[in-house]
Amino acid sequence: MNDYRLSNSYPTIIDVPRESASALLAKVLGITALGFLITAFGVATAPAGGSFIGFIAVLGLIFAINFARRGNPALALGLFLCLAYFMGWEIGPLIHRYIRAFGSTIVFNAAGTTGCGMAVMGCVAYLFNINYRRVAGIALAALLLLVIAGIASMFFHFLAPDTYSWLALGIFSLLTVADFARIRAGGDGASAVSLALSIYLDGINIFMAVLQLMGGRRSRD
Repeated sequence: MNDYRLSNSYPTIIDVPRESASALLAKVLGITALGFLITAFGVATAPAGGSFIGFIAVLGLIFAINFARRGNPALALGLFLCLAYFMGWEIGPLIHRYIRAFGSTIVFNAAGTTGCGMAVMGCVAYLFNINYRRVAGIALAALLLLVIAGIASMFFHFLAPDTYSWLALGIFSLLTVADFARIRAGGDGASAVSLALSIYLDGINIFMAVLQLMGGRRSRD
């Protein structure tokens, strides 16, 4: 699981014209889509031992984006695209192992399922009035507990991998709904790059959870 989210507080009501929210959504989705394309290239070019390098690079770039997002939006965008490439390094070796074990179809199926699921969650956020501050707070608290449980399970083996993946899938689905609802409300002053980063990280984590669940099911067949 790859989570680097920073907690934010933001209002829970829609206080901007729908046109402004629509323009922001289009910008965020465009940046996010470009990020996923660059990540695919990063996966294709990832070295065998690139996971640790990718992890360190992504972590550093997230902090850099948060420093640059207001003062220099163009730099923040460039840093986000670099992050997307190194995310490919981080997850690339694992994806390559799945391809060797089950073929490339499993990766495409996981990507398609992730895309369809995120589209549904975006529609939910736009169709219903959601107290997304509360949803995000609950999801982040659950994520912290899941990370702690995952670390403890490395030593005591009480949490099955599929159970962990299902829990991660549920938590990041909630975070995705909250992030789309925040965009619907105008972003609370956050830049398009910052919002795209949140959606992008949600998508990466959902994709990895779905891929691991599909791989686990194939292993049992």
